[in-house]
Formats: sequence, C-alpha cells, structure tokens
Amino acid sequence: MIKIAWSSVYKYELPDGHRFPMEKYDLLPEQLKYEGTAETSDFFVPDALPEADILLTHTEEYLYKLHHQTLSSKEIRNIGFPMTPALVTRGKHIANGTWMCAQFAIKQGVALNIAGGTHHAYADRGEGFCIFNDIAIAANIMKKTYPGTKILIIDLDVHQGNGTAKIFEDEPDVFTLSVHGAKNYPVRKEKSDLDIALPDGTGDAAYLDALKNCIPVTIQQFKPDFIFYLAGVDVLATDKLGRLSLSKQGCKDRDAYIFYLAKHHQIPIAVSMGGGYSPRISDILDAHANTFKAAKEVFF
Repeated sequence: MIKIAWSSVYKYELPDGHRFPMEKYDLLPEQLKYEGTAETSDFFVPDALPEADILLTHTEEYLYKLHHQTLSSKEIRNIGFPMTPALVTRGKHIANGTWMCAQFAIKQGVALNIAGGTHHAYADRGEGFCIFNDIAIAANIMKKTYPGTKILIIDLDVHQGNGTAKIFEDEPDVFTLSVHGAKNYPVRKEKSDLDIALPDGTGDAAYLDALKNCIPVTIQQFKPDFIFYLAGVDVLATDKLGRLSLSKQGCKDRDAYIFYLAKHHQIPIAVSMGGGYSPRISDILDAHANTFKAAKEVFF
C-alpha cells in the first residue's frame, strides 16, 4: 500500500490573481484516485508539527515572528505570500507530512507528500513561497531520532535548494545534491555538497544523463541510510517559471530512475512534490501524478 500525506489545509485560499497554483493540492488526490494509482485508504492526514521539532531547524526569533505575525514588509515580500496565521499552520502540517512520510518509508520503502519541497526557507527566514523547510525539518528530526543516520537530499526542482544547502552546510551526515537550471531563481545561490547547474533548454536525454553521471556515484561514496527526494515538476518545458525543457515522460523517467536507485540500494525514500507552474493546471497534475505512478510501479 502506497502511503500519501494530504490534508485539507494544504490548499490555502490566496487572493485572486496570485500565480501560485494552490488548487493542485485538492485536485491531485482526486486524480490519483480516478486513475487508480491510489485509494482513499492510502492517504493519511498529518497534524501540525510541534514547535520543538520546528526549532531543530528554524530559529526562535523567526518562529516568534511567524506566530505573532510581526514579519517586516520586506520579509513578507521575500516569501511571496500574504502572511496570515492560517498560512503558518499550513506549513506546520506540511512539514509533519514529510516527517511522517519518512517514518512510513522506513517501513515500506517509499512514501509521498502531496505538498512540501519548501527548499528556499532558511533557518531564520522564508523565501520563494517557502515558510518552513519541510525536508530540512524532517531530516533534523530523523538525525535526533536515529543518531548517526546518513541522509541524502536529492533536490530536482528547477530552482536550487538554497535554504536547504545553507542549513546543512556544516553537517557531514547530510549530503545536499541539487540539479537545477543555471539561470533560474535564486540569483544568489548557496553551495550544496553537489550542485549541477544545467543550461536553458536542457531536454530529456541530457537531463537524465546528468542524473546518471552524479547520483549513482554519490550513493556509492556517501552511502546514505535515507533519501529525501524533492520531485519538482517545474522542469517541464511548459513551466512559466522554469527554463528547462523536459517532457512529461522525461519527468516521469527521472522519477522512476530515482526510485529504482533507492530500491536497488535498499534505501528508504520520502518524497515532497516541490514546484510546478505550467499555465495549464492539467499539465501540473499529470506530471505530479506521474511521480506517484512511478513510485507505485517501482515499489509495489
């Protein structure tokens, strides 16, 4: 049985005209059930993550500002969302969804969060539609719960995982690997343990070759006990915020390859969905749904 984190709070009502496709969080579970990839019983609802767990990653000052809604106008502008208490609560549920997926993955190989992949959030601030860094939070909880665990974070969103890279820059047991568009946001990139910056227009074949040239050797050398995978679909050629040119099939082949490596090396893997900003919501949903299909095909 595939385990999928989803909560009704994932869909947050943004003001009219906002470009972030929040509706995908309601539509994707329905598409997965309609296509037969998942059943209602496969979904679980995460509660809000306790403050103590968030503070393993984020600073007390930043969390205080979020709780009391005292972020400056510049800090809010950098995040990109109008700030409300409900948005903060949403982030806590998403972060716990990723942590719960990690626990399910330890038992059954893989689990996926309908949301997450908020990799632009730093310890002390949010950026780029990201308030809490769900994968960093889950990784730090895992390090506390299972001391000595070696964690590989594979970030295949089209944008570099700058917040994640910074959070773990001095952590030898966490390896951050980001494959992203060289000219995409953020303008100022952090230094991951391994960054692969791809030129504009990179298509399916060149993209998959890049993965095959870096991920197997990373697994061989780092020997991770666990993988967090950020499966952004903003790598599609149709994406309005990305600059790469993958097809839907190429994106699915990417996911299947990551899942194959994880299963082949017997490494549990938890997946966060990441970005997707194609003008047609159907393109976003199809590409995200393919991630779940690939996971089911490889593991079940």
